[in-house]
Amino acid sequence: MTRGSTLSAHPLSRSTGRLAIPAQTRTSPASLPELPELLDGFNALPADEATHRLLGCLRNLRWARRIADHRPYPTVEALFAASDEAAYDLTAADLAEALAGETLPPLPDDAYEAAHMALGAAHAAYEARFGHAFVIYLGDIPAREALDRTLEAIRSRLTNDPDDERIIAWEELRRLARQRLLTLLADNGPRPDGRHPRHGA
Repeated sequence: MTRGSTLSAHPLSRSTGRLAIPAQTRTSPASLPELPELLDGFNALPADEATHRLLGCLRNLRWARRIADHRPYPTVEALFAASDEAAYDLTAADLAEALAGETLPPLPDDAYEAAHMALGAAHAAYEARFGHAFVIYLGDIPAREALDRTLEAIRSRLTNDPDDERIIAWEELRRLARQRLLTLLADNGPRPDGRHPRHGA
């Protein structure tokens, strides 16, 4: 991956005006025994629709088109491998586009005001240092621990060299893309506007 210039600022949550932790899912291959059928459905999507849904996994048009154009995938592992390969080939401009497209949901309603303030301050310091959004893959970390893990990661990564941190952000996006691909297969996928297709939105 090529290293690039300063990237755009991260948007605030629209519902509260506050920063929040990155959206994560808990979908795993083991939880989807019907994966072969789900993969067949993805393989059969029209190219434009597949590209649109893939943008909900990693918000870079070149990455999404590449994954869509290389269908059909015989296995989920082949889809993951294609996703990783396309992510490895992201340019600095591609990475900037993907990071700029990341949006954050609001913190849980029961989160203390101090939590919003702490996360907002940490994220502001991160953006001031690196010039781009903070992203993190939380995997199977329980939701109740996500805020503490996110704050810990921001503060730890603030000590990184900017070029090294950009590479870490790229790796986090790559891992998030894999996780979101499973969501796409499981429920017709996350869309760039955040709407769920099964709900007729």
